Amino acid sequence: MRPDCFTNGNPMNIKGCTALVTGANRGLGKVIVDQLAQAGAARIYAGMRNPAVIGHDVVTPVALDVTDADSVARTAEKCSDVDLVINNAGIMLATPMLADDSEQALRRELDVNAFGPLRIAKAFAPILARNGGGAIVNMLSVVSWYVYPFNATYCASKFTALAMTDAMRVELKAQGTHVMGVYAGFIDTDMAARVTGEKTSPVQVAERMLAGLRAGKDHVLADAAAEELWRAVRFEPERVAAWAQSLWDAGRAWAV
Repeated sequence: MRPDCFTNGNPMNIKGCTALVTGANRGLGKVIVDQLAQAGAARIYAGMRNPAVIGHDVVTPVALDVTDADSVARTAEKCSDVDLVINNAGIMLATPMLADDSEQALRRELDVNAFGPLRIAKAFAPILARNGGGAIVNMLSVVSWYVYPFNATYCASKFTALAMTDAMRVELKAQGTHVMGVYAGFIDTDMAARVTGEKTSPVQVAERMLAGLRAGKDHVLADAAAEELWRAVRFEPERVAAWAQSLWDAGRAWAV
């Protein structure tokens, strides 16, 4: 790893880094790959279940299923020069907690949204250590902090991912690996196609993510929803809880 790229908790220079992005075939993942390329990353591994060509010379598509431990291990073996890992792959099934299929939904969402980043982090932490420290970015959500009742199983998976992210930061500090969480409301991608409320451009989320890396931040609030809810859940938790209850009582699913 280039010594000026990222070492021992200092802000990261994206130019010249080697990155792995999970869930890179579409939506936010594809935009993150584009932004990394524009920022001068030397090499980008675009992890996806069905590899397809992405139009940048520095991008190498990689077959990766974050729910498959063997797939993750093969990717780690192939991508041994990585100094930046971005856990972006995710799934959202829009399931209330007591719905008939909530257990199945929660298991699927945990497998992708929580165990996926955990598998990746465990596989790549030794690689990052050998390469000088580097960084892990976990794409989280505003619902890492509160429960949106129509999407409760997804919220639970993101609550879990947030706790894991904070734990990774503590455990990996000694080896010089920085761990950053990124939080956003609904992003204008296929995942949130059913959402009727305001959505954030994935370009904005990717830009704020990279700016956060450059600044060495632990937490990045990627849009107005994240900024507002970050304050609200800390200083007005009763208002947030009442808002969620009112949405549920009115049956206002996906109205943000």
